[in-house]
Formats: sequence, structure tokens, C-alpha cells
Amino acid sequence: MHECGGSEQRFGFVGASLKLKSRAETPGDGGMPMLQGVGKALALFLTPLVMLGCGGEKTDRDLHDVLIRGGLVYDGSGEPPRVADVAIDGDQVTAIGELSGQGGRVEIDAAGLAVSPGFINMLSWANESLLHDGRSLSDLHQGVTLEVMGEGASMGPWTEAMKERDRQRQGDIRYDISWTTLGEYLEHLETRGVSTNVASFVGAATLRVHEMGYEDRPGTEQELANMEQLLRQAMKEGALGVGTSLPYIPATFAPTEELIRLARVAAEYDGMYISHIRDEGDDIFEALEEFLTIVREAGIRGEVYHLKASQKQNYGKLAEVIRRLEEARAEGLEVTADMYTYNASSTGLSYVMPSWVQEGGHEAFVGRLQDPEVRRRLPDEMEMIPPEDILLVSFRNEQLRHLTGKTLAEVAELWETSPEVAAMDLIIQDDSRVGTVRFTMSEDNVRTKVKLPWMSFCSDAGSVAPEPPFTNSQPHPRAYGSFARLLGRYVREEKLIPLEEAIRRLTHFPATNLRLEKRGLLAPGYFADVVVFDPETIADQATFQQPHQLATGVLHLLVNGQLVLQDGQHTGAMPGRFIKGPGFQGKSQGTRGEGE
Repeated sequence: MHECGGSEQRFGFVGASLKLKSRAETPGDGGMPMLQGVGKALALFLTPLVMLGCGGEKTDRDLHDVLIRGGLVYDGSGEPPRVADVAIDGDQVTAIGELSGQGGRVEIDAAGLAVSPGFINMLSWANESLLHDGRSLSDLHQGVTLEVMGEGASMGPWTEAMKERDRQRQGDIRYDISWTTLGEYLEHLETRGVSTNVASFVGAATLRVHEMGYEDRPGTEQELANMEQLLRQAMKEGALGVGTSLPYIPATFAPTEELIRLARVAAEYDGMYISHIRDEGDDIFEALEEFLTIVREAGIRGEVYHLKASQKQNYGKLAEVIRRLEEARAEGLEVTADMYTYNASSTGLSYVMPSWVQEGGHEAFVGRLQDPEVRRRLPDEMEMIPPEDILLVSFRNEQLRHLTGKTLAEVAELWETSPEVAAMDLIIQDDSRVGTVRFTMSEDNVRTKVKLPWMSFCSDAGSVAPEPPFTNSQPHPRAYGSFARLLGRYVREEKLIPLEEAIRRLTHFPATNLRLEKRGLLAPGYFADVVVFDPETIADQATFQQPHQLATGVLHLLVNGQLVLQDGQHTGAMPGRFIKGPGFQGKSQGTRGEGE
């Protein structure tokens, strides 16, 4: 890039350069300006007079807030990239094309780099991690600019009893609860400060607990009506729809008709029904038919969370699952799915336990596990996979954390007992569900799913950082690598799909499914959620043995027009917003969201 005088300060970076236009020195300036993100905040800090290409002087009116020069622009549509400049003013993209005659207060040299919309994490468990650390580092370093939460459970609506239960169950991450509704929680995140945008579904299980606790019974007509009303309120506050996670209590107690009723309410506001279906293994066909029945009867868009065929005896069923979903799509049902890019899942050790022993909530569950009669009966009823395929990764009890990274089989041998008894004792001693990773999927099936044009992507994890308190546990590496692994391993190395198709399914495709306005494309008038990355080097670094490793290859990332990652380093900016769903009715006090 040609420089014509002393009015330009250049900051060099690996793989890209960012040029900050500075004002002329005046007494007291100190000459070098501080680098503090971009957009309006930077515009107020700097008052530049810029020489462009040795032409005449330009005033502030002629400068864009940010100008990304010469990158390979993947606009999110799925079309091949083109070399172009991207101009950003305030929180929006304002021009894309050949902009050599224009300048920017911040200029990013993106030659040879990919420039795309920010990625959408369709299943995020950043609910608590963002309350502790709003930087969202593990996802930012993969290009994620929107965390979508609410798989079955959500951070509202809560009763006072639900709030108190949450306070008692908090672990390493401690937080005050100043909200009651889901909308208030998302507003709280925005006001407190987050680097990524945030959105959420309403958890159907949360609605059920609100009205009937953890009881294994159908709801009364009044309870169901109350749940419907709570859902209507949440949709008006900006929820994306209703989410279920049906293998877990108390969701497992909900009959199909209850779910249809809730889905119909979400459909009134053009929301989505999104579901961890009732079974992903032996009974996957029945669970899929229930999902399709709910979508069909409610007249709603539907998505299957983290589509998979779990356990070896079921690997071959994935082809039929895909066939049935594609048949439903041909029928006219708007059904899609998402996935994470690993052949291992992650859930609580309690997942192996039958629902009857968990009825009534966690305290009742732990109490039953100490009953001699239950302990005699339970081993025969556990849905136990090979214990060497269950990796123990997180504990609430510090006295058990030395077992982190061991398999259930190893702990059973260490304790000289059976895996079933070891599972019961671990849950009792940790007073938690005990976090595990389960190696129950086929790598070939992962590749098959990546190729599906109606598949989006998720982490199914919190957005964390390689520092305490997050390093007190050993998460699934998908928390640090799911999106980078897609672009590095499956796109660049294995060439399963073109990069432009992968970006479409990380951006415009999920944004359209969620009915998000002015998100998911690089186009004038769209919000400036932009990632600049090196397609030749982007890669996941996290492993199952050493998961706390940030992905590499993302150089710069902007959220709502503000630079959040600069040369791979967090800038301190927290411009994330509460992104409202299609049923949103009116701007709530205290939020900064505009036009959403």
C-alpha cells in the first residue's frame, strides 16, 4: 500500500496489516494515538486528516470507519469469492467493491485472506461462561459472532424457587441473578458487556419446571395454558422459538401433545422448533418421527440439534435418517439440522441412568442412588456404553478433580468395583451429573453430515478461555475447535465441500432459518459482523487430552462494526447485542439493539 506522508501510522501484523489514520501532532497529543477498537468510539478519539494516494487531503466526511482492503470476499450467499474492498461505517457494511479512491480511519490489508460474515453458533452453552467472561474467546478465535442458546433449558423464565436452586447449584462460576425472564437475561448480558452477539430459544423444560417442577406426569390444562402464556411473553421479548432436549429430565416426561402445543405458540410469532430429539441411538427412527409430527402438526420450521446416529449398532441408520428428513423437505416441511465436527459427544454421566431414578430433580436423584434397593436394581437398567468410551472431564468436587481425564473403566478398576457402581458413586460424591465425553459416533458419518446442504454447525459447548476457572475442568475440544475444524480439516484438507459453501452454512443459511434481519451476509445495509481469516492456516488446536487451546487462523473480527479481535488478540471491546427473534414486539429499555 502506497504511503505519501507522515500523517499515516502503520501497524504491521502477521498475514495482514492494519493501518490507523492518525491526526497531525499537536501540543499534548504525544503523537501516537491509542488503538482502541474501531467505529464510533475510535472516530471520537481521532480527528484524522488523511493523504490518500498522494492526492488531496480528505476530511472526516470522506473516510469510512473501517476499510478492509483487497480480501477474498465470501459474502455468505454460497457464490465463489471475489477480490474486493469492504467499507464499514458505524455498525453496518456500507460498500463492497473497488474502493481504492476511498479511505478508512482503520484500514485492514486483507490481501490473500478470506473476508466473510461472522459465523453463527447454532447451539451454544455460553449461558454461564459469558456471565463470568464476556470475551467469548474460544468462539471468537474461530470466527463466531453470534451465540445461540436455549437447548431445552434457558435462563428464564424463572420463579424465585428456580433462582434459588440455580444459586445453590453454581460451581466455579458464581453470579448474581438480577433477571426473571429470558429477555431480561439477554439484556443483562448486553448491558454487562459481551464481545459476541447473543440470542436464545426458550427451553421447553424451563417452562415445565416453572409450572410443575420435575414431576413425571402430564400437565393440567391450567399448567399447559400457563406455559403457553410464558412462551408468548418470551417470544414478544425476542426469543427465537422453543427448544427441547428430550432425553433429559424433566423434558423426557413431556408427551408429544404438550410439545405440539408449545410449538404452535412459537409458530404464531414465526419462531422455530429446535430439538435434541428423544433418542439418537436404538430408537432414533421413532424419535425422528416424533420430531416431524411436531413440526407438521404445529406448522412450524424445525431443526434437529447435533444430528447423529449414536453407538456402533446404529451407525448404519444415519442414511435412513437423512432420507426421511430429505423426504420431509420435499414434502414442504422446513426442516434442517446442525452438527459439531467430532465423533464424540459430551454430556453428564447421569445420561446412563433411567429417568425414574432422576424424577424430582437432582437432590431426589442423589438420594435414591444411596438407597440399597435402588443400587441393587439400577445396574441392570443403565444404558451403559463401553466404560472405556466414557471420559470423565469435569467435577464440582475439588477432591475428585484428580480423576479428570480418566475413563469410567479406569476409575472402576482404581476403586475395585463395577463401572455401574462407580458411576453411581461418582455422582453421589461429586453431587453433580459429572461431565463426560462419550466416543459413540462414526467419523464416516461426520463426513457424510458435513456434505449435507441443509446442515449448519454448532459447538454444543460454552465459550471459554484457557485460564481459570475454565481450566478447572477438561471440556470437549469442540468448545475451542468445532468451526475451525470444519474449515481446516474438512474443507481445506479433505475438500468435502468448497469454502464458499461452508461459509454459507455458517452464516446466511442459519441467519435465514432463524429469521434474523440484516445478519448473515456481507452486503450494504447489513450489520458489520465480519471475520478476516487465513483459509490456508485456520485450524483447531484443541485435543481431547489438551482441550484448552485456542484455534488459529482468525486474524481480525468485528462485531457490529467494532474490532474485537485484532491480529488474533482481543481488543477489550464488548459490542455484542441481544439479537431479537421475529416475534419481538417493541424495544426493551436498556438495550442497544437497533432494527432487530
